[in-house]
Amino acid sequence: MNTNRLAVHAVKTKFAVVAVLVAGLMFAGGLMPAGAQGKKEAPIKTVHGVVQDKSEDPLPAAVVFLKNLQNNVVKTSYADDAGEYRFSGLDPNIDYEIHAEFKGDVSPTKRLSSLDSRRDIALTLTIPRKK
Repeated sequence: MNTNRLAVHAVKTKFAVVAVLVAGLMFAGGLMPAGAQGKKEAPIKTVHGVVQDKSEDPLPAAVVFLKNLQNNVVKTSYADDAGEYRFSGLDPNIDYEIHAEFKGDVSPTKRLSSLDSRRDIALTLTIPRKK
């Protein structure tokens, strides 16, 4: 009877050792999921602000264009009733260009640099309105 307990204990010990070795090999070989490896995720950026005219009146329904300068993909957003817009989830390692358009008028294009370490960027886009 004592022999059975020793045999069970030996099997459990061997199993534990094998499990630790396998986990170590998976970690060393990069087979663990990204979160389990302690890999630091790149933080994301957000740019937001107001689209306004020269008189600082908000321009609801203005279209805001955000261009990724690495792959030239353009995202669009519409300003809300207060003239506010927002783009979230931006890669901090990429440069972007942003401008707004309203009824044929265009704001100057502004560049968002990857060298800017801010994660939350407030940016007012002013569209000079033709009368």
